[in-house]
Amino acid sequence: MDNNKLYVKNLTTGSMFTKIITFALPLAVIGILQQLFNAADVAVVGQFVGRDAMAAVGANSSIINLVVNLFVGISIGSNVVIANAVGKQDKKRAQDAAKTSILIALSGGVFVTLFGELLAPSIVTAMKVPSEIYPMALLYLRIYFAGMPVILLYNFEAAIFRGLSDSRTPLIVLTLSGVLNVCLNFVFVYYMKMGVDGVAIATVVSNLSSSVLLLMKLLGKNSPIDIRAGVISRKVIRKILVLGIPAGIQSGIFSVANIIIQAAINSLGGTVMAASSAAYNLEIFVYYILNSFAQTCTTFVGQNYGAGKIDRCRRALLTCILIDYAVTGTVVALILIFGNQILGLFNPDAEVISIGYIRLVYIFMSYIFTLPEAVIASYLNGYGKTLPPAALSVIGICATRLVWIFYVFPRHRSFDVIMMSYPISMFVTVLLMIGALIVIRPGVRVNRRKTL
Repeated sequence: MDNNKLYVKNLTTGSMFTKIITFALPLAVIGILQQLFNAADVAVVGQFVGRDAMAAVGANSSIINLVVNLFVGISIGSNVVIANAVGKQDKKRAQDAAKTSILIALSGGVFVTLFGELLAPSIVTAMKVPSEIYPMALLYLRIYFAGMPVILLYNFEAAIFRGLSDSRTPLIVLTLSGVLNVCLNFVFVYYMKMGVDGVAIATVVSNLSSSVLLLMKLLGKNSPIDIRAGVISRKVIRKILVLGIPAGIQSGIFSVANIIIQAAINSLGGTVMAASSAAYNLEIFVYYILNSFAQTCTTFVGQNYGAGKIDRCRRALLTCILIDYAVTGTVVALILIFGNQILGLFNPDAEVISIGYIRLVYIFMSYIFTLPEAVIASYLNGYGKTLPPAALSVIGICATRLVWIFYVFPRHRSFDVIMMSYPISMFVTVLLMIGALIVIRPGVRVNRRKTL
């Protein structure tokens, strides 16, 4: 056996359709299970504590997603570097990148915890959370920030496994921790009579379990790479960050814009906040399905670019978009049919259900444009072209929504007007992303492979 060879599932040969489906679906389930941590928090406090507690948890969704998505985006740098190493069968490079990724995750988590705890009161105040909800929202955010090292560690570990062509191991681990999270929610809130602190602690503990299990898997004898044999070097750190920071900015842009939108929603009162929170926990499930094919495109392109199979990279782009539309469209149709009943599981209030359904309609309308935008951006990421998608996302998503919220919404203060910002901004962004694809043409201009 060649000790320098990477014995992992190869995405550079075989049926692309089958491999995309089998790789993407576990990623979709992983995203859904991650969101279930927060959805379970919202549902449990909504049923057993009250609407104010539900609004307090929901008010933090945007800021939490901003931080997590920023580092999930940075982890794309790890994914791309490792996938490229797999395509080239460069085991040493993969080991170095994996070990370095663990360091970045833990260092970033400690940094976020320290500054998050310091800035938490200012953050909740800036979110314009009503005074009666403020103490609970602050408590939930503080506990969540305390758990950031293990939360970020899991996400970087998952990126390592994606680069190694393994999307199932993170799924199995997250399933176990997801069940633990739900059980702890009921124990802390229903039996121990805790409030938002109970659901926050449950989320942190479940993330701790998932990160430890994945780390044990990476350190085990059956791991395809030995991260202990890897070397943490400035060169690898720089490459991961050069690729990952723009991708992190791109991921964070959605959250930055959503924080601004959430502040506008908060200004409409507790009922609208609760309705928006309930709908968000449905729409984000669909987004994770949509985005799973984008993540798959990154790994496919990263490996095939490393192997020099540029034609297969281009076919991956088109295949991911077509399958994504078919799968995501089916799920959207089902949720719209049963939307009122599902929203009622979060809160039985008729007004909350009605407003929540309005949000679902607008968001799903925007997904028509979000889907190709996400896959094209991920296609470019796979080639190491992470800066153009990030820059265009700032222009198309953040700038458009800022203009809408600060200039249009004050003149027409309604929930519908706020929601219109989503499809409009995504339409602008997908046009920009298609233009970038035409101009950059990575699959055409690559004449010589470069090591990522």
